[in-house]
This record gives sequence, C-alpha cells and structure tokens, in this order.
Amino acid sequence: MLAVEISRPGGPEVLVSAERPMPVPGPGQVLIKVAAAGINRPDLMQRAGKYPAPPGASDLPGLEVAGEIVAGDAALGGFSIGDKVCALTPGGGYAEYCLTHAQHCLPIPEGLSMVEAASLPETFFTVWINVFDRSKLAPGESLLVHGGASGIGTTAIQLARAFDHPVYATVGSDERVAAVEKLGATRGINYRTQDFAQEVRQLTNGHGVDVILDMVAGSYIPRDIECLADDGRIAIIALQGGTKAEVDLVHLLKRRISISGSALRPRSDAYKGQIATALREQVWPLFAQGKLRPQVHASFPLGQAGDAHRMMESGAHIGKIVLTV
Repeated sequence: MLAVEISRPGGPEVLVSAERPMPVPGPGQVLIKVAAAGINRPDLMQRAGKYPAPPGASDLPGLEVAGEIVAGDAALGGFSIGDKVCALTPGGGYAEYCLTHAQHCLPIPEGLSMVEAASLPETFFTVWINVFDRSKLAPGESLLVHGGASGIGTTAIQLARAFDHPVYATVGSDERVAAVEKLGATRGINYRTQDFAQEVRQLTNGHGVDVILDMVAGSYIPRDIECLADDGRIAIIALQGGTKAEVDLVHLLKRRISISGSALRPRSDAYKGQIATALREQVWPLFAQGKLRPQVHASFPLGQAGDAHRMMESGAHIGKIVLTV
C-alpha cells in the first residue's frame, strides 16, 4: 500500500511517500480502506520526534480516518464488512489502509462526505472526554475554550452550544472572533488585543466560567484561575504555551478549584470503546438534528501531507485539515 512516513525527526519536509506492507488485523481489530484522514497537532509532534507512537501501534502518523471496513472483526463494533465508518486510530492513518480497534469505529453521520467524517473522531473523543466525562459540565454551567478556531475549539463550541451551555472562546484575530461567534460562541475574545481573564469576568458579571478547556497551559493557568467560578475545573489537553506554571494554591483551596490533565492516545482500548458508545448514543444524533456540522478548512492529497502540516503550523486554518486518499 501507499503510505506517508516520517523519514526522520524534523519539519514537514521529512514526510515522504513510501510503499508499506498491507496491515493484517489481529483480534478485535478491523482493516479500513482509507478515503480520508484527519490531521491533528499530535501528528506534528510525532513528526518532530516529540510524541512517539505507543507500543504496538503503527509508526505512521494519523489518528483518525474515514473509509470502508474491508477485513477483521467488524461485528465486535456492531458493523459488517463493507460498512462505511469513521474511526479513532492509534496511528497509521496516513495510508491507503489502516488498522484500528473495531469498537473505536463510528457510523458516518447521514449526509456527510468522507472528508467531513474524517475530521470528527479525534476532536469529538477529546472534547467529550475532557469537557463532559472528566470535567462533568453540568446543565446551566458555562465553558471557556482556548484556541477556539482550532479543530478542538470549533468542536467544543458546537458541542457545548448543542447542549445549551454558554461558551466563550479565545482566538487570535477579529476574523476568528467572527468565525467562532458564527459557530455559536456566546462571545469570542481576541487574546492579542484583550485581556481574556478580565473579559470573562465582565461577560459573566463576575461569576466566572465553570469549565475551561485549555490547550495552551503554561502562563495561561494563573489567568485561567482568575476566569473560574467557585468549584471551577480546568482541563489541560496540550502544552502549547509551555510545561510549567506558577500558581497560588490558596485559590484552589478557598474556591475549590480543580486542575486535571489528559491525553487520549495512551488510554486503554476499553475506555476508548466506552467513549465511542457515548458519542454514538448522545452526540451522533445531533448531526441529523442540524446542531453539529463539520468544520473542514482545507483538504490535501495524501502525497501533499507536508503542505498540510505547513498550513497547520502557520495557524491559517479555522477548523480541520484533512488528507484525501
């Protein structure tokens, strides 16, 4: 099969086309003929040598795909050979064929293209786990999303609004403010020209938000605490702003604030299967109701994966970038 591999740690130029043996599904796995594969920040980290594949996973990048199940234990996931699915993968998505666990597949929502479907799994798994499963965003509570124009951000905004939560989002330009507000954000905040902590306190009449989805961390954490209501929760999912933060722990004690971190890729197959079930039952019907829609900024042929990575690194996109096979 044709694949795109990482020839050595480095920039986008190290992504090269190669021929690889066809993967063979093991117990509980399915083989998917890939039509499209989503690009995510962890792919860029893996390419740079900072995020190695977990034991047993393909060394090829690519954490989500859409395509057709052509072999394997499809029935374990409630599917049949020949079914069209989108799926979370442990790696290997940048290829014509990809293995994943049968229970990590989801049906393609009616009316969506393969490109749109490939943009869904990684972000929806991540948002559901961190906002609803771990942080337990409750009815009436509000959410602040950093990086609101990213794939994670556009998903979090739509999902929170679909469940009637007020949601605020930080972004890096006025154009993106307009984009996230069009998606349903109660208010977009341009972090380059506004103090987001001050804005959030004003917008919530001093109450603060209940949950923060933070992919920046670093120096954002003390300001996150300023944004939080009592009993507020911060969910850290990436460290784009650095790995260290100085925090006055008195605030955590007096205001009962919680800070947690989570990475999706290392979680167990069983846990990912539970999240897939929750998404299928509670989230996937929202596509048919028109409450959710994929946000695909651009697509590139598989052989132009380097160009797709350059676009993601430039920060020029709003939503997801997808490879087509």
